[in-house]
Amino acid sequence: MGKLTTHVLDTAHGCPAKGIRLELWGLSESGQKTLHKTTITNADGRTDNPLLTEDLVIGIYELVFIVGDYFASYPEILPNPPFLNRVPIQFGIADTTAHYHVPLLVSPWSYSTYRGS
Repeated sequence: MGKLTTHVLDTAHGCPAKGIRLELWGLSESGQKTLHKTTITNADGRTDNPLLTEDLVIGIYELVFIVGDYFASYPEILPNPPFLNRVPIQFGIADTTAHYHVPLLVSPWSYSTYRGS
């Protein structure tokens, strides 16, 4: 059985990003969004459970990481509004038996992602 997982690494502070709120959306062919799940990262920067398992279907998804609140909790002086607030990552799932891992490496000023394992 396939699954979808994620984790968030805070590259500005060199640690897992605990307490990042995230949303998982499904996108229809017409572009309509359906919210599948909201959750928060744990002390390891991961979610306690996979985002999708038996409900994993072929299609386009979007993970939205709400990073503005996370970085606002640090004492550094950051601009208001923050440069990054919501980081959306759209990706496709083509194989429901595969493990899709979508990590986010993020700082207050940049981010990157890749398909992990």
